[in-house]
Amino acid sequence: MAKERRKGNKNKEKDSEWQERVVQIRRVTKVVKGGKKLSFRAIVVIGNEKGQVGVGVGKASDVIGAVKKGVADGKKNLVEVPLNKAYSLPHPSTGEAGGARVFMRPAAPGTGVIAGGAVRTVLELAGVRNVLAKQLGSDNQLNNARAAANALASLRTFSEVAKERGVSLEKLYAKV
Repeated sequence: MAKERRKGNKNKEKDSEWQERVVQIRRVTKVVKGGKKLSFRAIVVIGNEKGQVGVGVGKASDVIGAVKKGVADGKKNLVEVPLNKAYSLPHPSTGEAGGARVFMRPAAPGTGVIAGGAVRTVLELAGVRNVLAKQLGSDNQLNNARAAANALASLRTFSEVAKERGVSLEKLYAKV
């Protein structure tokens, strides 16, 4: 029985490294035969601040249920983020989702996260500490969060690029 208790604590410790932030809670209504049916939509960003982040959406008749579903959806849609030593991005990146476009640029150490709204939340929970980001096109928080996750998913490290090209890392850096 004591072993089971320890296992349970171990699982809780694993889950505790994940942080979740609710970006938006919306009250939505659907017109049905008897009148209007009220429910809630929660946009949740989940991340471990070590290079993994996910955006999830949950809908339920109560707020707590919607947030739980959003967390579960966020864990399904995790994205790996390659961070460099300065906790910044390896190169500029653009992501799109719906009508939203998000542009991100690496920044010098000490700059901080210069971004707004849902994009800031996604970057902070991914573990990025020095970045410049701009939302373009849409004010929709869900699309902006998904566009930010899309931009982070498209990032590649220099070693990955060198491996794809079949070139040594030193040759990739060489100015010819």
